[in-house]
Amino acid sequence: MFLGTYTPKLDEKGRLILPAKYRDELSYGLVLTRGQERCIYVFSQREFEKQHEQLAQASLTSRRARDYARVFLSGASDEVPDKQGRVTIPQVLRTYGGLDREVTVIGAGNRIEIWDTEAWQQYLDEQEDVFSDTDED
Repeated sequence: MFLGTYTPKLDEKGRLILPAKYRDELSYGLVLTRGQERCIYVFSQREFEKQHEQLAQASLTSRRARDYARVFLSGASDEVPDKQGRVTIPQVLRTYGGLDREVTVIGAGNRIEIWDTEAWQQYLDEQEDVFSDTDED
């Protein structure tokens, strides 16, 4: 399970040093793809295969399912971290996520999310009241 918040920086080649806590799980490969709210999802290879299986079970006659699968899969890029734990984020995904140098990496259970730091802070600020007001219902 991926947990926590980290603030690494992208280097000039668009590489990100993965938090040490995540490296073992991702050392054999990972998949980066478009996430919702303009973040980048990072899945272990194994978890991405599970996500793909779920997408494949959706009916081909469902336009929503087709649309979601197209956006999700067309942005996907499989990567293997280098010996320093760096992974290159493709330009198309950096553009999609509005990523520059300052990024925030969060653990989100079965995936990691990479956010532009300013966008993450804005999202967190907007969601704080909703989170605080959540009750059993």
